[in-house]
Amino acid sequence: MKVIILGIDGYIGWALALRLLREGHEVVGVDSLYTRRRVEEVGSGSVTPIPEINRRISEASKFYGSNITFYHGDVNDPDFVYNFMEKEVSDAIVHLAEQRSAPYSMIGLRQARETLIQNMGGTINLVYAMKDIAPKAHLLKLGTMGEYGTPNIDIPEGFFEIEYHGRRDTLPFPKFAGSWYHWSKVHDTNNLMFANRVWGLRITDVMQGVVYGTRTREINETGFYTRFDIDEVWGTAMNRFCVQAVLGIPITAYGKGDQRRGFLSLEDSISCLMLGLEKPAGEGEYRVYNQFDEHYSINEIAQFVKDAGESILGRSIEISHVENPRVEKDQHYYNPEHRKLRELGYHPSRSLKEDVHEIISDIQKFRDTAEKYRSSVAPKTYWKESSGLRNQH
Repeated sequence: MKVIILGIDGYIGWALALRLLREGHEVVGVDSLYTRRRVEEVGSGSVTPIPEINRRISEASKFYGSNITFYHGDVNDPDFVYNFMEKEVSDAIVHLAEQRSAPYSMIGLRQARETLIQNMGGTINLVYAMKDIAPKAHLLKLGTMGEYGTPNIDIPEGFFEIEYHGRRDTLPFPKFAGSWYHWSKVHDTNNLMFANRVWGLRITDVMQGVVYGTRTREINETGFYTRFDIDEVWGTAMNRFCVQAVLGIPITAYGKGDQRRGFLSLEDSISCLMLGLEKPAGEGEYRVYNQFDEHYSINEIAQFVKDAGESILGRSIEISHVENPRVEKDQHYYNPEHRKLRELGYHPSRSLKEDVHEIISDIQKFRDTAEKYRSSVAPKTYWKESSGLRNQH
């Protein structure tokens, strides 16, 4: 199978590329190196070592004996998208090439516009190129469980049956996104459904939970780490908590800490994406998967990190509740469905507690780098203070 990975330099993209190479598939990588630049913009960087893109691609290709063809460019440029699509006739396209940070999208007007234009523009370019060049290819697009928000009812996988005034229909589940980033993903979903309806494109839309971890079997095998961000803009709560534990900073749980989200390990995320590629959507099919293993509250995650950190580091770790910089419900019902991937044959292989130990050990290994970015971990981006045109620099 020949697979184009848009966003190959990213956290998920790099790990997926290694898995595809290991399984004997042909990989084409596309990236603008956007995340590297934007993480540097907020004074941070990856704690795990990641060489420049040409070197990491060369090393991976040499290790697995299969070259990755790489295109450096922006998917928001339609000419660029059409160019590589015409050159690389592929079986599948994995779309990960989007601005992926909710806090970044809430810094101010510039970042909000950039997020919406970048993410929706890249996706619309891609579906038009598929229609014109590769109408039979399978698109696997990474969305987010954050599209759904936290409604006071169970969350289905994309669609649900509804009765209103005596009539019934199956409709897309309403979305309640919590940032401009999450809304850009909602708009992507709507645009993908429409592209499927009018052109019959084969599309798998993956609503992924929060991914944690520094390792996959390929990273263990090769030592070729994927990136791991710890700052308050680009790092997840789990990442921040682990680095705070290592650096002796109190773990900063936002608000009361009862917010719940779906989580899964990096290893299992890659396994799920591989299943989606190996068992693709049928001709003319649009399907949605909710991709996570279990859901936990922020307090539970903080406690997991505290327990693991105290065991590994041999000292006490404090959990501190701080003002929530986001606008979100502190307490809410949360019960999303996630059965479709299991019906395809997915079985979780990692536990959160197991991976927390591994993450903390890796941060310890690269502690000097983590220390360099210490000041970037504390919350600074407040949703209600998002800057407009007249007060943003």
